[in-house]
Amino acid sequence: MRKFLPTLALVVTAALLLAACGSSTTNGCPTSQPAALAAGEQRQIVMTTSMGEITLLVEAGLSPIAVGNFVALAECGFYDNVIFHRIAYMQDGTPFVIQGGDPTGTGTGGPGYKIKDEPVVGEYARGVLAMARSAAPDSQGSQFFIVLDDGAQPPLESARTYAILGRVTAGMDVVDAIAGVERDAEDRPVVPVTILSTTVSTLAP
Repeated sequence: MRKFLPTLALVVTAALLLAACGSSTTNGCPTSQPAALAAGEQRQIVMTTSMGEITLLVEAGLSPIAVGNFVALAECGFYDNVIFHRIAYMQDGTPFVIQGGDPTGTGTGGPGYKIKDEPVVGEYARGVLAMARSAAPDSQGSQFFIVLDDGAQPPLESARTYAILGRVTAGMDVVDAIAGVERDAEDRPVVPVTILSTTVSTLAP
């Protein structure tokens, strides 16, 4: 089952629902839901891609379970050499999201486990980082998306099931460049865009 969001707006949203059913593991990475990030904690994650660096700020106060999971996967190198498998636009041409985090590159893979749902805190504004999921409860794994435009908020808010992790603090030009690459009929980049590495650092609360 693929993980997609809800018409396009929901057709596009539907595509954010990932296939949490798939599984894949990386040596040294979690095999079950990692510990939640402690209250007040923040992490900076520098995601180096084949098109440049994206700097992310993730905060426990938004979604402690989902943030703890994302940080654990980033720290163990789970996302290294994983592609952005989906670049989505709305029917009116509004940029929607770029989606990655599936080690199989198919939109159906994950870390081999799922994490618990949490209440959504915040808004799906441009630059927001959130977890992709299926329509099933507790179906988040490793796939994530970055919101490309404030115009994406209505369909995302209509679903309001995607845990918000944080936001892009630098490198939004890289995100936009990724969003601008040539895509095939299934919204996959014709030339793969790859996450080369992720570097995690702790920030003072």
